[in-house]
Amino acid sequence: MTDSGNHFEGLRGGPADEEGAGQQAAEGSAEHGSVAGGSVAGGSVARGSAAGGSAAGGSAAGGSAAEEQRPRARRRRKIGTPPPAYARRMLGDGHAPEPEDRELPAEPADPLAARKAERIAALCFLISFLGSAAFIAAYVIFQVRSVDQAFRSNLALGLSMTVAFLALAAGAVVWVRNVMPYVQLTEERHPLASTDEERREFATTFTESTEATQVVKRPLLRRSLLVALGPLALAPLLLLRDLGPLPRKRLRRTAWKKGTRLVVQSTNLPIRAADFSTPGSLITVIPEGTGEDLNAVAKAATIIIKFRPGELQHPTVMNWTVDGIVAYSKICTHVGCPAALYEQTTHHILCPCHQSTFDATKGAKVIFGPAPRPLPQLPITVDGEGYLVAQGDFVVPVGPSFWELG
Repeated sequence: MTDSGNHFEGLRGGPADEEGAGQQAAEGSAEHGSVAGGSVAGGSVARGSAAGGSAAGGSAAGGSAAEEQRPRARRRRKIGTPPPAYARRMLGDGHAPEPEDRELPAEPADPLAARKAERIAALCFLISFLGSAAFIAAYVIFQVRSVDQAFRSNLALGLSMTVAFLALAAGAVVWVRNVMPYVQLTEERHPLASTDEERREFATTFTESTEATQVVKRPLLRRSLLVALGPLALAPLLLLRDLGPLPRKRLRRTAWKKGTRLVVQSTNLPIRAADFSTPGSLITVIPEGTGEDLNAVAKAATIIIKFRPGELQHPTVMNWTVDGIVAYSKICTHVGCPAALYEQTTHHILCPCHQSTFDATKGAKVIFGPAPRPLPQLPITVDGEGYLVAQGDFVVPVGPSFWELG
């Protein structure tokens, strides 16, 4: 029995000694080496008791209990294997998020260069703001009352607006080329109808693109861009002032009044009915005293035509004529061009802009072209001295139809 026990103890002792040496090596490399050492010592005591036992079965039971209490030794990582933390990410145990598969990166490759470019772009936007502010200031300061003042105003407006747009474009170029990440994308052709998956992909791409522009993460760029765009948005509103005040109902009235003499536009002299006696003649006339008022002349310009007896027909208002002389507005009812070309043989009034044609013998009704209505007829008569005078203003608005709508 003694030899058998020694032999059993020898069989148990060899592996135990190797395990003890391994545990001591683990004790030197593990952070909790003291705990491991205590376990080893406990294991030695257990082996001692197992060796002093009288039965082989009892010794085996004691050894099994010691092995259950003994912690496993830390395995040394071999070269080429991933570290435990990265291995857990590859296995997807939920402790660390997996790398996001993005079509567009959220950050530029060189953050320091992007930061420098951000400041340059912000400086460009600030210069654009100053240019826009200078444009508004130049528009207010430089009044246009002469040719020299017009030259100075145009020069100031042109230079300031050039600086505003050029600086804005330069800032945008610096932003796109140096702040946003550089990515080459290829878009394949697909059917026009989008599936639900494509819509979700678009939403994802839109979100990634917003992040890639850096507009959310870089408030300096965003705020300087808004400052630069502010005056540019106001500039067109200021230019509306050049269109003048709203016409309201002023386009519905002209300078013709009761008793106003008809004067020849070229000579500014009144005309007698007896002096205008050649059939087929046409003269442009304006209200007396309006020669210097170009706005009044533009609305009140009128043509008078001499006809032979019996040539004028309905719907011409005969009570508004004098000895075959009829007066029509010179402003075409299409877009306001001067309708002053007259064919004596056909009695047609022609507008040279878009070839609208009016029949002068029938109330200047439209017979061809885009004009929507006849030329308005001016009521005329003669005064005590035989001069042609107006009975009043045109009974309908002159010029294009949208004037009447205004």
